[in-house]
Amino acid sequence: MDTSRLLRTTGTVIAAAGLLLAGCTSEGSGGTRASASSSGNTPKSTAGTAAPGAVPAALRPYYGQKLSWRDCGVPGFQCSTMKAPLDYANPGTPGSAQSIDIAVARRVATGPGKRLGSLVVNPGGPGGSGIGYLQAYAGIGYPAAVRARYDMVSFDPRGVERSSPVECLSGPEMDRFTQVDQTPDDKAEQALLVAAFKKFAAGCKTRSQRVLPHVSTVDAARDMDILRAALGDEKLSYVGASYGTFLGATYADLFPGRVGRLVLDGAMDPSRPALELNRDQTAGFETAFRSFAKDCAKQPECPLGSGDPDAVAQRLNEFFRKLDAQPVPSGDPARPLGESLATTGVIAALYDESAWPQLREALTSAMNGDGAGLLALADSYYEREADGTYANLMFANAAVNCLDQPPAFSGPEAVQAALPSFEKASPVFGAGLAWASLNCTYWPVKATGSARALEAKGAAPIVVVGTTRDPATPYKWAQSLAGQLDSGTLLTYDGDGHTAYGRGSDCIDTAINTYLLEGKAPKDGTKC
Repeated sequence: MDTSRLLRTTGTVIAAAGLLLAGCTSEGSGGTRASASSSGNTPKSTAGTAAPGAVPAALRPYYGQKLSWRDCGVPGFQCSTMKAPLDYANPGTPGSAQSIDIAVARRVATGPGKRLGSLVVNPGGPGGSGIGYLQAYAGIGYPAAVRARYDMVSFDPRGVERSSPVECLSGPEMDRFTQVDQTPDDKAEQALLVAAFKKFAAGCKTRSQRVLPHVSTVDAARDMDILRAALGDEKLSYVGASYGTFLGATYADLFPGRVGRLVLDGAMDPSRPALELNRDQTAGFETAFRSFAKDCAKQPECPLGSGDPDAVAQRLNEFFRKLDAQPVPSGDPARPLGESLATTGVIAALYDESAWPQLREALTSAMNGDGAGLLALADSYYEREADGTYANLMFANAAVNCLDQPPAFSGPEAVQAALPSFEKASPVFGAGLAWASLNCTYWPVKATGSARALEAKGAAPIVVVGTTRDPATPYKWAQSLAGQLDSGTLLTYDGDGHTAYGRGSDCIDTAINTYLLEGKAPKDGTKC
């Protein structure tokens, strides 16, 4: 049902405890770190680095902790567990009932060359596993020159996978949830959709009551500063993609004096309220679809035919309407391909233009009565396993988003009033994404954040990267964030797909690698 990994992007407001922490930590911390040499020798533990006066006394035990590293079971990687306060207003002590475990992983710098410290990476979501991303891509796929000089590090943010994961529904319940009609045609279908959202929220409360009030982006950013100290780094070097840009910008706003080299790729705009963000993203997916449609029309066997993008979009809408009335077989009798799953499958493929051939093939098959291809795309998006279980991505996604900002809509009537603006933003996806924005309306925990600009006054230069036809994080968000940040510098990629670094642009990669390795930020306004 949720047809975007960033269904509700969020801003944040700093709570009283956060103001205290930020106010006391604007100076870089002292201390040294036991480090791996360029030959790859690995320390068994890393000592916390935080000047005693830099943090409140109640948090010093967390900042002073040592990470004990162990084998992950994945060649080349080590894992550890960090303690953080469950509630920063009532932190307790590490290991007590008032603390929470944060899973961490690293791959030490390979050398040659002088080690530059740790490079923390986050793949976005919210809800994406940083450890999974590190082990599958960043720790082995980042440029060799970067991996030579940095320990590559990531963590599963609180509420995600290995770090007290938020759980909401069983596998069969999620199967039913993802099939609920997301474009209700009448009051009865609206009631079914509302009931589905309420059941989802109630499941989260029942299964995750302890952690649910404490998974905001501000909480995760504070955890990241404890991680920085535990790694022994005076300043944080960081690459965040998608939602990871909001996490990184929040960190910079809380701890501007501890900003090292920050790259925010596929930027979110924390100053815009949920309704505007959802509508912006709806337009972003329409832009991405039209790029796909133009490319598809050039292919010899485009399932949507040839002609201008409006005509192609109309054919896809007609196909969706047919699926709404009569789903097609998918190979799974319990999950025929209806409109909701088909829409999710299409959107999943719009994140990366390299998936366009797969999307063409899946659409061709579905239009000929075989929905297996689009269902597979939807399953990959939802992180559904072959055995019918789901990763907790969508649960954590909702939990973080619904805490970070108030709901976009108060109820179905408000959605109805906004439908024309969403459908104008995207004739293809507008209605579905508008109704999906009800996901936080029935959330059991009141939001603690709200939309506001993040300035990070006094921080070192921060590189903000925007892609002109990004489906999930529209380019104007990058422009806005770069303008908000006191030291923001905008790097633009004129292209398709979600995010830019490591996706084939030598211009983008060279600019970011130079910044990470030499500290030289690209000139503000650089275009690739």
